[in-house]
Amino acid sequence: VQLQASGGGLVQAGGSLRLSCAASRRTSSSYYMGWFRRAPGKQREFVAGIVWSVGTTHYGDSVKGRFTISRDNAKNTVYLQMNSLKPEDTAVYYCADTVKVTKSPYDFGSWGQGTLVTVSS
Repeated sequence: VQLQASGGGLVQAGGSLRLSCAASRRTSSSYYMGWFRRAPGKQREFVAGIVWSVGTTHYGDSVKGRFTISRDNAKNTVYLQMNSLKPEDTAVYYCADTVKVTKSPYDFGSWGQGTLVTVSS
């Protein structure tokens, strides 16, 4: 499975961006899609995840109430709507898929190439 992340860019604090992650196909292992981010000098952080089949969602504590993950099964695409962005949201954002609900990056198999989000103050 190939994942293509897009939608990053430069935005002012308080602004919004929507990231997309398009999967080339879905397989039996494509059960849960997650978004992670890595800021300079920091470890990968779980941002949000969604179960493809039923749409159950999960969020990291730092983005709850500001970010929303959704999916379009027909397009094999997952979205991350990011509102009320803060400078500390600046990071490279990655999408990845796995066979189970998890927040550990080590459980995810296929990874997209990442898209840079920069939030200016």
